[in-house]
Amino acid sequence: MKHLSILGSTGSIGVSTLEIVAGHPDRFRVVAMTAGRNLELFARQIRQFGPRIAAIASREDVPRLRELCAGLEVEILGGIEGLIAAATAEEAAMVVAAIVGAAGLVPTAAAIRARKDIALANKETLVTAGHLFMEMVSEYGVRLFPVDSEHSAVFQSIEGQRSQDISRIILTASGGPFLNTPSSQLAGVTVADALNHPNWSMGRKITIDSATMMNKGLEVIEARWLFDAPVEKIAVNIHPQSIVHSMVEYIDGCVIAQLGTPDMKAPIAYALSHPERVATGVKPLDLTTFSGLTFCKPDMEKFRCLGLAYRAINEGESMPAVMNAANEVAVEAFLGGRIGFVQIATVIERTMDAHRAHDLKSIEEVLLADRWGREKAREICLGLVN
Repeated sequence: MKHLSILGSTGSIGVSTLEIVAGHPDRFRVVAMTAGRNLELFARQIRQFGPRIAAIASREDVPRLRELCAGLEVEILGGIEGLIAAATAEEAAMVVAAIVGAAGLVPTAAAIRARKDIALANKETLVTAGHLFMEMVSEYGVRLFPVDSEHSAVFQSIEGQRSQDISRIILTASGGPFLNTPSSQLAGVTVADALNHPNWSMGRKITIDSATMMNKGLEVIEARWLFDAPVEKIAVNIHPQSIVHSMVEYIDGCVIAQLGTPDMKAPIAYALSHPERVATGVKPLDLTTFSGLTFCKPDMEKFRCLGLAYRAINEGESMPAVMNAANEVAVEAFLGGRIGFVQIATVIERTMDAHRAHDLKSIEEVLLADRWGREKAREICLGLVN
């Protein structure tokens, strides 16, 4: 029986994780969980899974959550202290880090310091503080299992192989809803258009990131740290069918790929059960139903955010943290109708242009860079609106 703490249980990854847990009550038990704003869903999850600790992001929501959980034997906490308490719950052997954005940084770091194995769905943790987190993983002797479908695919494709034999890591990308949309038409894209992903069911923020291809840029940076690979050996291929989740090319010319029906329950289950596999309910893949699997290079002029991510990791130091912060602000502004779709990249680029990259020696310094990036991006957003 593996005891789990789930950070971000009401998001798409959290919900899918709980589906895996519910399907295997003999293998997994939830001892702690956290959520953001969806109190009603969180309360239902608490009733179903019976964690010892339940933490809500805002302290102001604690009284209401306690009302919703009246009669249950659960400790209700709030704020960053509550998130940390859930991340470091004594009984938990593994923490599923699924809080969206840089908000997951501090509780995930606390989990590592508490020597918890990490099932990492929060890519922003490695984007903003990659070298710090990998140093902590090594120092505290914890295991890090990727949950992103692309990184899980790479993880599965390198098992049993020698790292020195790897020639390239090839991350695949669906291209999102605008793969075949002319660049000239992107200025008129609506929020509903951008949220209409052709293959994957995800949260709103990550769906917009997929539409701009910033999500793939973040994954490039994450792969650089997860697999200790130089960025020039990490390529992106557009693969509209989302069947090949990623590939690894070796020095002998061979390529090992991981394929599957696009469903996040598969990589989540592998992270939870590694090195074993468990049933997930994911529809089996039948390649005979496909007329073909296609691949092409991304249009870097059309998908400017992908190029900005490569720029950030090449400039290094604090730049990825600033870029990520600017992206979160810009996506929120787009979802709120305050800026247009193509202006997301504009906000990020102008924020990066205004920043001078510097060393980050602690999580506190990462948070300062993140805060600077947010403030500058908000200022730029206001200028675009006006």
